[in-house]
Amino acid sequence: MKQSQKLSRRERDKLRQRQEIFAAALELFAEKGYHNVSVNEIAERAEFAVGTLYKFFDNKESLYKSLMRERADRVHQALSKALEEGDDEIEKLRNYVRTKGSSFKEDAPVVRLYLAETRGVNFNFEDDLHNDIRKQYEKVQQKLAVVFKHGIQKKLFNKIAEPYLLAVTLNSIITGFLFLWLEQPEENMYPENPNTILDILFKGLLADSPNA
Repeated sequence: MKQSQKLSRRERDKLRQRQEIFAAALELFAEKGYHNVSVNEIAERAEFAVGTLYKFFDNKESLYKSLMRERADRVHQALSKALEEGDDEIEKLRNYVRTKGSSFKEDAPVVRLYLAETRGVNFNFEDDLHNDIRKQYEKVQQKLAVVFKHGIQKKLFNKIAEPYLLAVTLNSIITGFLFLWLEQPEENMYPENPNTILDILFKGLLADSPNA
């Protein structure tokens, strides 16, 4: 049974309201920037009384943090699940590449907002939020390292580096593709075939040399 089916009608209504507030806030933050949006504007866009917003969030900062944490939680849960599925470690990596790409593209407005605001010199509460997101990211990266470790133990992968470094390398490659897509989506498509990215690791860069 899905979680939403276990909730009471009142709880479902509250969850719906919360998501509508998030949607309205994200639209406004994307249009005007975090600092140029008021709680009143968010309430008006969401078609709620201002008091309704304050039932969920103490202030605009609390709303922003909750939005970012919720989206980060969702992405990291999806990535963790991707690493648990698949018949072998190679398929787990394929799942991971696909899921990271689809999650990033789905949340592109959130990513753009986060990047824009954390670069602002006057943004005075990004540190704890950034640290929380980094901790989640690190947990997923450790799980990815375990996949490489098991693949090495099963002789599926050569041990060209420590499993954690392989995880860092793969994440860096994926992130590079995603940021190219974010800048120019039409010109830099994120590969539909995960092997396009994985083969950078799997096949290596150097061609076979008769003098090697």
